[in-house]
Amino acid sequence: MSTMSKRVRIYTAEDLAAHNSRSSCWVARNGKVYDVSGFLADHPGGDDLILDHAGKDVGAVMGNKDEHEHSDSAYEMLDEFIVGRLCEGETIVSDDWVAEENFHPEDTNSLEDFEKNQFIDLRKPLIRQVWEANFSKAYYLKQVHQPRHLAEPARFFGPSYLEVFTRTQWYLVPLIWLPIAFNLFWRGVVGFSRPLPSFISAPLYPYTAASVSYTLHRFLFHIDDVMPDRQWAFVLHFLLHGVHHYLPMDRLRLVMPPLMFTALSVPFTRLAYMLFPTAVANGIISGSYTFYHFKSFLSNFNTSLHHTSLPLYMREMKKYHLAHHYKNFELGFGVTSGFF
Repeated sequence: MSTMSKRVRIYTAEDLAAHNSRSSCWVARNGKVYDVSGFLADHPGGDDLILDHAGKDVGAVMGNKDEHEHSDSAYEMLDEFIVGRLCEGETIVSDDWVAEENFHPEDTNSLEDFEKNQFIDLRKPLIRQVWEANFSKAYYLKQVHQPRHLAEPARFFGPSYLEVFTRTQWYLVPLIWLPIAFNLFWRGVVGFSRPLPSFISAPLYPYTAASVSYTLHRFLFHIDDVMPDRQWAFVLHFLLHGVHHYLPMDRLRLVMPPLMFTALSVPFTRLAYMLFPTAVANGIISGSYTFYHFKSFLSNFNTSLHHTSLPLYMREMKKYHLAHHYKNFELGFGVTSGFF
């Protein structure tokens, strides 16, 4: 049975290039990746010949009879060291992308997408596939930031009793969060027994809500560099924010599910009460909730409303945020303001 018939890990050229030393020496040929670290001392042509091409494709070198001729048995021996295969996949995000006045991307052909990229099959529940991932961190991050589009919301879990917690209907946003935000705002208003702090003594208060949303987006949801190369990390990243980049137009995933938002908000609300007076903290938390969910609420309609039907501010923020998804996902982290 061929070695490639078993389920092997998918790597990128970046992964291959990182293994370029004597202790970890990888090479590639015909799309397959080999770890030949243990073979260096046994190579008839000497280990230096392999190390000169460590982290690179050796197909042309091995096929060059003038440099070093290899027998059929040598190629068969190479298959004993296979650790995966190379797959760069399709690139959709581009610096050349320009926001159109009425942006409506075409639906993704799920079958062709899976056959071409070997990432996630959009026809099946997503989370189990991410948990059982056979791709590297580099490949996961590249593909999860390439937007796909479906006519209907994707399914996260097989069982319906789990799936229901991943879907957020538009009306849940004002139904749940507006009463909470209003309560906190009112508690902030009545909590002041003295005049509001002056701008000179507290210049950052008005910008705290926007700063909090930016900080969460930039340093929690986009922790790509420090994320472990483990399946559990992929699942956590995907649930927190990865799906928003992978399926940016999924109308039931445009806002964070209430249970997840509640869990994430608890430590930050506690921090607000530690840093600011109670009345000020109530106002900041209320503002953060309102701005984030107001934008998320309108995002549900942004996918169906004509671009010119939106207020000027929302049109500009829509362009700004779409650029974060389709032009450069490493820039434009502001959620409620383009300042960041």
